[in-house]
Amino acid sequence: MSDARTPAQIEADIISRREQLAVVLDEIGVRMHPKTIIGDAKAKAAEAVDRTAGRAFVAVNRTVSDVKAQFVSEDGTPRLERVVPAALLVVGVVGLLVSVRRKKR
Repeated sequence: MSDARTPAQIEADIISRREQLAVVLDEIGVRMHPKTIIGDAKAKAAEAVDRTAGRAFVAVNRTVSDVKAQFVSEDGTPRLERVVPAALLVVGVVGLLVSVRRKKR
C-alpha cells in the first residue's frame, strides 16, 4: 500500500489549509480590533462593578439585619428597653442641632 498522494490531493490539501488559515486570520483580526478590545474592557469593568455592588449590598443587608436584631426580638415585637433610649438619643441630637442652627441665625 502506497502513501503517495496525487497532485489533486495535494492541491485539495493546500486549498483546505488556506481556508483554515483565512478563518484563523479573520478571528485574530476581530479579536485585535479596537472596538472588540474596548468592548471586552467595558464588559470586565461592568462585571467588576456588579461584583463590588453585590458585595456592598450583602454587607449593608447584613448590617441592617444586625441592627434590626438589636431593636426587635425574634418574635417581631420591639425591644422597648433598647428602642426608648435610642429614640431619646435621636431626639436629643436633633434638638441640639436645631438649637445650634437657631443660634447661628
